Amino acid sequence: MALKLILTRHAKSSWSMPTLSDHDRPLNKRGRESAKALGDWLRGENMQPDQVLTSSAQRTLETFDLMGFDLAPESFPELYLAEAVTMLHVLKQAKGSKVMMIGHNPGNGEFAQRLAAKLPSHPRFLDYPTGATTVFNFNIDHWQDVAFGTGNVEEFVIPRELVRT
Repeated sequence: MALKLILTRHAKSSWSMPTLSDHDRPLNKRGRESAKALGDWLRGENMQPDQVLTSSAQRTLETFDLMGFDLAPESFPELYLAEAVTMLHVLKQAKGSKVMMIGHNPGNGEFAQRLAAKLPSHPRFLDYPTGATTVFNFNIDHWQDVAFGTGNVEEFVIPRELVRT
C-alpha cells in the first residue's frame, strides 16, 4: 500500500489589521480565491484527503475551510511556524491514507525539500510561496515509517497557476 501526503502552505494572509497577533491573521481576498482554487484542483485530480493535520493559526484553518472538503481538520498548535523535524513528528501520528498537512514557511518549504527523493524542476518549489502544494507518494504502509528523502513528488502547484486574475 502507498500513502499520499498533500503538503500545503496556507494561502495569502491579510496584514490589514495590525492589532491582530500573527497567529490570528485571516486570509486576504487573493488568499480566499487561491484556497478555493486549490480545493477545486485537488478534487479535479481526485486528491481529496481523508485526514487533515493543520496548524492552529487562523490562516491555515481558513485555507482548509475554503477548499470545501467535508472533513474536520485536526489542529496542532505545534505546527504553528514548525520546523521540518516537528512536522515529520506530527505526520508520523497520521492514520489516513491520503493526508493533507497545512502549515507555514519556512518550515513547509524545508519539509518539502527534505521529504523529496528528487526535487521537482518547478521554479517556485524552493521558495514555496503561499498556497504552494506538493503531492507526495510514499511506498510505505504506516506513517510511522515515513523518513526524509523517501517521498516521490507526484505534483507541485502554486495558486497563481490555477487562478485567473
